[in-house]
Amino acid sequence: MEGPPSLKQRYSTVCTEMELPNNLSIIHVLRELDDKEAPKSISERGINIKIAGNSRLVSVQRISDSDVEALTRTLSNNVFVTGLDLRYNNLTDTGAQHLSKLLQETVALRHLNLMFNDIGASGAESIAEALHVNETLKSLQMTGNKIGNKGGMHFAAMLQINNCLEELDLGDCDLGTQSLIALTTVLNNNRTIRAINMNRPLLYSQQEESTVHIALMLKVNKNLKELHLGKHEMKDFGVERLCEKLTSNFTLRYLDLRCNNITRDGAKCLAELLKLNTALKIIDLTANRIEDEGAIYLSEAIALNTNLKALAIPNNNIGGKGLVSLTKAMKINTTLSHIFVWGNKLDEPTCVAFSDLIKSGRLLEKNTDVSPYDVDGHLHPAELFHGLQRHYYLTPSYGQDHDSACNSALSEDL
Repeated sequence: MEGPPSLKQRYSTVCTEMELPNNLSIIHVLRELDDKEAPKSISERGINIKIAGNSRLVSVQRISDSDVEALTRTLSNNVFVTGLDLRYNNLTDTGAQHLSKLLQETVALRHLNLMFNDIGASGAESIAEALHVNETLKSLQMTGNKIGNKGGMHFAAMLQINNCLEELDLGDCDLGTQSLIALTTVLNNNRTIRAINMNRPLLYSQQEESTVHIALMLKVNKNLKELHLGKHEMKDFGVERLCEKLTSNFTLRYLDLRCNNITRDGAKCLAELLKLNTALKIIDLTANRIEDEGAIYLSEAIALNTNLKALAIPNNNIGGKGLVSLTKAMKINTTLSHIFVWGNKLDEPTCVAFSDLIKSGRLLEKNTDVSPYDVDGHLHPAELFHGLQRHYYLTPSYGQDHDSACNSALSEDL
């Protein structure tokens, strides 16, 4: 099979036709791809173009709307490019319109990352309308684009029609109660979405209406595997509603409740759910306030659970009593492989307990964020840069973007 023409060459030609200067970042990335990829390997596994605007290793010329217009023309009718990463650039609603044309024409693009650009409600509408007809895109990341409540409503309408998209990230997009409820209502019947991020909406009520709707959706949805509900101002009442409905859910694997207002009572509800050995494999409770009592409730559940593989509880005001109880539960449990606890009260008994787990091989150092070290016969904690979302907001300058030991979803287990 004959390989594609040089992407760099085609891009330069398009820029000449449009009377635009070449964007040096685009040229650099396309040249590397042309030099690196053999035609046969390209046709077999496709091309993933990464032009992130936040690279720390090289000087970056961030992409503008006119640059993305030239890039989309370059990629028009291209059957080899399957991924496009344009995070942290200067794209606005105009750039989103150019990308929407590409989405309507493409026969190959599966992954699109627009994280932290300047796209608003109008740009969200353009992309959502393009997805009404698109039949290839599997993953869309809109994180950090302030599309607001109106933009969220456009994506909710899109999900009623699109039957291809599997992952949708609308975290930090200033969604409102109306759009949250609309998205949740659509998910009652959607059969393709496997993962959705609705972190940090703008909520002005203390009644947790959106959480109640999400709980009702979880009772009937049979396809969703990953759900992010960070910064929802969720209290124990909301957690209790979720747990009630999750008792009859056998598909959700990853539940993210980071940065909420969950206390020991909410942890107790989660513990009772875990005792039922549901399908949950990953729970993220980072930056809540479950304290020792909540950790002890979770420990009792972990000793009985055989499905949970990762638990994140950093910054929960947990003391030595609660943390030691978790290590004791891990000696009984044989399936929990990842635990993250930094930011709690890591006293010496806790360090001893974690050191014993690591030395015995029960807990791998790469699967936790604490590494005890000895000073004059006393153990002290050191933080390891591991966690459930290590590479979520940044392009890693080393290692793999989807390292299962320290990245978001342990995807091969979901």
